[in-house]
Amino acid sequence: MPRFSETLMDHAQSPRNRGTLQHADRVGVAGIPGRGRSIVLQLVLDGQRVSAAGFQAQGCGVTIAAASMLTELVIGRTLAQCGEVTTQQLAQALDGMPADKLDRAALAVAALHGALET
Repeated sequence: MPRFSETLMDHAQSPRNRGTLQHADRVGVAGIPGRGRSIVLQLVLDGQRVSAAGFQAQGCGVTIAAASMLTELVIGRTLAQCGEVTTQQLAQALDGMPADKLDRAALAVAALHGALET
């Protein structure tokens, strides 16, 4: 059995929504950009619903995959629904991830929570 799922590998190799959104309404940062693993998540809102999401990530492929899948999960959701996203749900959306890599999903969720607090 491979260590990483096909879904995780697909998001690592072909990340969705990677890049900067020029008119982001919310921004969340987890980690310290330029100093190791980090994710900057940007959200564009239509009322209380996320209409677009973008990210910049520094780190391994699992970090990139987690940020990529997170953007897919939050687009179309309300801010309240986004606040309910957990590390475990993100890992499950990637068809699982090794236990020693779950901190990458937690980093992505921390960036989301930071964006929701702004």
